[in-house]
Amino acid sequence: MGPTAVAAAALVASSPLRIAVPLVSAIMQAVSSPRLAIALAQTGGLSFIHQNQTVEAQAESVSAVKRHKAGFRHSDINTKPSATLGEVSRLLRAAERDVAVVTDDGTSSGLFIGLISTADFHPHRHDLNDTVESRMRPANGLVTAPPTISLSDANTLIWDHRLDLLPIVTADGRLASIVLRRDYELHKQFRNESIDGDKRFRVGAGINTRDYRDRIPALVEAGADVLCIDSSDGHSVFGSRSRCSTPLAS
Repeated sequence: MGPTAVAAAALVASSPLRIAVPLVSAIMQAVSSPRLAIALAQTGGLSFIHQNQTVEAQAESVSAVKRHKAGFRHSDINTKPSATLGEVSRLLRAAERDVAVVTDDGTSSGLFIGLISTADFHPHRHDLNDTVESRMRPANGLVTAPPTISLSDANTLIWDHRLDLLPIVTADGRLASIVLRRDYELHKQFRNESIDGDKRFRVGAGINTRDYRDRIPALVEAGADVLCIDSSDGHSVFGSRSRCSTPLAS
């Protein structure tokens, strides 16, 4: 092995960021969404969130990916206790899901109030103008777990208590994430996930040569694992649509 090959091998061996599948997404608005980033990281690849948007919007997209851990989901089906059964019924039907998390403000980080599922009410038996609170299962009667729990222990709780969904709740009662029974097999299937030291999905982000002084700190703060210069045809002066990317940092 020649000096160049030895140097290349040493560089690979010492890289702080490695992926199992040599597949990354293009830094393009129509390609790299948080949803794709999560899917690629789950299967061992890496996605680069595009920079053709405001700094705040790109940073939030990166944060959305980093909120996911392997097996721990960001809760995207949420409702308020004051919402009507009709509203939550439409929400579940549109999402093709069976259960919604109830928080005080209907967000994924609100105070955890309870759960409501299609097993808790029937559209033809119950008044759809009644509130979610009237049919939900309140938090004080549910099994929950703290954010420090391991995925293995979370799955044990799910199987021991015959749960479909395990809420992960902070010490001050706020929803942190959820673990789903149906993800158990997915976790067994995808063993080469691209994750960081905290088992959050890895994600990259594109930057340009115009507002990088503001964009880079925001993306690093959001948790981006690697940044790439996104410039037209390799030009270093800010241009129009991107055509290639060059690794910048990890």
